[in-house]
Amino acid sequence: MSNYDRRNFIKMVTIAGAGLGVSGSLNPLYAMSGSLAGKKVGIIGLDTSHAVAFTKTLNAADSPAIYGGYKVVAAYPKGSNDIKSSVDRIPGYIEEVKKLGVEIVGSIADLLKKVDVVFLETNDGRLHLEQALPVLKARKPMFIDKPIAASLADAAAIFAAAKKYNTPVFSSSSLRYIDGIEEVKSGKIGKVLGAETYSPAKYEVTHPDLFWYGIHGVEMLFAVMGTGCKTVTRVYTPDADVVVGVWNDGRIGTFRGTRKGKSDYGGRIFGEKSNATLGTFKGYNPLLEQIVKFFETGVVPVQPEETLEIAAFMEAADESKAKGGSPVSMEKLLNKAK
Repeated sequence: MSNYDRRNFIKMVTIAGAGLGVSGSLNPLYAMSGSLAGKKVGIIGLDTSHAVAFTKTLNAADSPAIYGGYKVVAAYPKGSNDIKSSVDRIPGYIEEVKKLGVEIVGSIADLLKKVDVVFLETNDGRLHLEQALPVLKARKPMFIDKPIAASLADAAAIFAAAKKYNTPVFSSSSLRYIDGIEEVKSGKIGKVLGAETYSPAKYEVTHPDLFWYGIHGVEMLFAVMGTGCKTVTRVYTPDADVVVGVWNDGRIGTFRGTRKGKSDYGGRIFGEKSNATLGTFKGYNPLLEQIVKFFETGVVPVQPEETLEIAAFMEAADESKAKGGSPVSMEKLLNKAK
């Protein structure tokens, strides 16, 4: 990590934001990457069903034109070192993608010789910075599946490296594209005055509480509320979490993470004109469409500032829990990450 000094966190975020501009475009950087003509996709990490789902859609003989002719041609299967639920999946997923015409390679270096763009799918966020760096150095545009990393500091280092190597990158949960969010973002209900979202929030001892699965509901919350969260307060019980964010303009957004009862995703959005209910999760293809557009254009659909604030929100929730539910300053946490 010495080459990506975390003490310069705020400076790095500012620089990364400046590189994006108000449109969210990384076109000048993307043009330098020299990857616009390529359609060959590589996957890092075969320890999640997402990798198989993306491959099935892209490599289907009748894959719709919306996926731009992109095909997964190679995969480096290594995922988590010690999360059993992830490690145990790898042999089966290797066989599934091989049947879809994917070559299995022995290293990320070998993968990068064969592909134009990359999906970083490793389920273990602790490995994302380490695995992302060679991709960014090779200037291969990359999508990083949730969570972008297992810490705010690692997430910041990824975006700093993306800036340094002129390589576009974004991260997202598929739940960002649940039914109803696009209508809210298009202004159908007017300005969003507040929101409450929910998702399962199973824990994994190797990750901060919400990074493992609560990320889905938190991502939905920020998709409709946007950036600008000022304080975070968490109420915890063994069966559920309720995390309350207060935004700089006084709006309130809440996330409910469940560990008992029916596992489900959704939310209620409160607007100036009307309220909206988030609908049904439609799987991974809506996200995949956004990834393909990103590869084609270099325009990131999710700003780095928002992804970093999501990570800060989840870390702040842990700090609030540790403090018995006291409010935690987002600004203080971001400054501390320097």
